[in-house]
Amino acid sequence: MKLRILKSAVTNPWFNLATEDWIFNTLNPDSHTLFLWRNSETVVIGRSQNPWVECKIDKMEADGVFLARRQSGGGAVFHDLGNTNFTFLSPKDDYDQEANFTIIINALKKLGIDAEQSGRNDMQVGDKKISGSAFKHALDRSFHHGTLLVNANMQKLGDYLNPHPLKLQAKGIKSVRSRVANLVEFNEDINHETLSAAIIEAFREYYHDTDSGDTVPVQELDEASLAKQPSLNAYYEQMADWNWRFGKTPQFSHHIETRFDWGIIDLHMDVQQALITDVVIFSDALNVELIDLLKQTLTDIKYNRGEIKAKLAELGKAHPDLAAQIDDVSEWLLGEMEG
Repeated sequence: MKLRILKSAVTNPWFNLATEDWIFNTLNPDSHTLFLWRNSETVVIGRSQNPWVECKIDKMEADGVFLARRQSGGGAVFHDLGNTNFTFLSPKDDYDQEANFTIIINALKKLGIDAEQSGRNDMQVGDKKISGSAFKHALDRSFHHGTLLVNANMQKLGDYLNPHPLKLQAKGIKSVRSRVANLVEFNEDINHETLSAAIIEAFREYYHDTDSGDTVPVQELDEASLAKQPSLNAYYEQMADWNWRFGKTPQFSHHIETRFDWGIIDLHMDVQQALITDVVIFSDALNVELIDLLKQTLTDIKYNRGEIKAKLAELGKAHPDLAAQIDDVSEWLLGEMEG
């Protein structure tokens, strides 16, 4: 069986997630493939998740944190340069999930760390979880993706993720998180490069690709790969597109209410594919024109703080007599969207 080893020189998550899709959907599954990569600070959400519910979008934008939406389901996770991600692709008739775990465990042994598989998805050192995995299968190929905690910033998880109230209610207040640990706790000299080298060595050894004259070379992927591989570039364009990351959000409604000194505003917005499709405002404000103008301005625009702020600013300039009230509504609405 042939081998293929890929390693990303890029920390842009849109590139790396696009590469995973390219590997799974485009590459010939006649080889055992290993892909190693890591992302700059990123929140990755599942295919059917609402980023405004799952993430603190405004803080992410201010801090330069990426938002990525993967093709598969599941919940929101935080990645940074302290995570090393591994991806295995094998022909379905030669797929061995245990082999993949064995390769990672053998790689860690090379670095003086004794890890073991825990359940179907995880690996741990002692009683601490250091890795989680996910899997998917197609007619002729099988895919195994996992993350290793090398030196991840555990505190950032709470900085950018919003636990969904329904999830909290479903889990109950007695829910206990898995005890997790970074690999540097067991070997302070480990980093992405040393770990990647160990995984590549263990991969080659497992498949008996150890003859120095015939070892499969590591193919390094970078931005130039996009020009060389049109299909990879197509996946990248999708991952980076605002309409994929935000526009694919399932339909939802946003209802907020407040009282200003000039009246109550009870605002209902229906949002489809990140576009505000319907706006209903109940109010006891004396100026009916203000309410009509707000409805007209907010309808059929992106559910995006920047666009809403710009549109309301334009409205205030066009109607200086209503500018103060419009500014009140803008500040309130943008604050509510920030969460």
